[in-house]
Amino acid sequence: MACLWKQHLSYWRNPPYTAVRFFFTTIIALLFGTIFWDLGTKTSKKIDLFNAMGSMYAAVIFIGVQNCSSVQPVVAVERTVFYRERAAGMYSALPYAFGQVMIELPYILIQSVLYGVIVYAMIGFEWTAVKFFWYIFFMYFTLLYFTFYGMLTVGITPNHNIAAIVSAAFYGIWNLFSGFIVPRPRIPIWWRWYYWACPVAWTLYGLVTSQFGDIEERLEDTDQVVSDFLRSYFGFKHSFLGVVAVMVVVFAVLFAFLFAFAIKMLNFQKR
Repeated sequence: MACLWKQHLSYWRNPPYTAVRFFFTTIIALLFGTIFWDLGTKTSKKIDLFNAMGSMYAAVIFIGVQNCSSVQPVVAVERTVFYRERAAGMYSALPYAFGQVMIELPYILIQSVLYGVIVYAMIGFEWTAVKFFWYIFFMYFTLLYFTFYGMLTVGITPNHNIAAIVSAAFYGIWNLFSGFIVPRPRIPIWWRWYYWACPVAWTLYGLVTSQFGDIEERLEDTDQVVSDFLRSYFGFKHSFLGVVAVMVVVFAVLFAFLFAFAIKMLNFQKR
């Protein structure tokens, strides 16, 4: 608890990180809301579904990468302080890692709700409690695993400059295998396994399926209803939504655990 309180004070006194993140999120939300204005109500054509999925995909990449990049210098500084305080016998690695992970939870929740409310209203997705909850849920855990991934890259590298290079290597890979550029059924079978290992793919699966996977209206430019088109073109099944929700939580927990493990086992302190 002492480490958590220390992190709370550190974040509270660091508006260049916390406040700027909220400001950036608000600007991106308003930008996407105006670009994709009232798109969520249009499900009569395939292009409408592609555009809606594009809004989700762009948000995940823009805000997720920004979270990952912005947390790296913060964690790098905090790790330097941790080395000094651990040498003084104040606390060990795991309490520090626990505090660093836990302090992000409320800030990212505020960020997710801030983005979700603005975009959900402006794009015009269906206003039901369940669908709105799913949207906030997937955005929350997506931003969590991006943030924890940024922390992990700092944990396994000597400084945040190298961490930025390491993390950037996976941005492109996650982008390619997200299922947006190349849908899963069209990915070569020998590479399809990586689709299931890509966290962004699970996020898009959850966001699209939770919003459109239960719609039975027929598309004008095909003989399929919306749910059948999502199943045949993207491989998205509404019945799989529960598993998808579990997987985005698993990725967030996995990256947080690996960060704690890296902090405990690796030491980049220069004497």
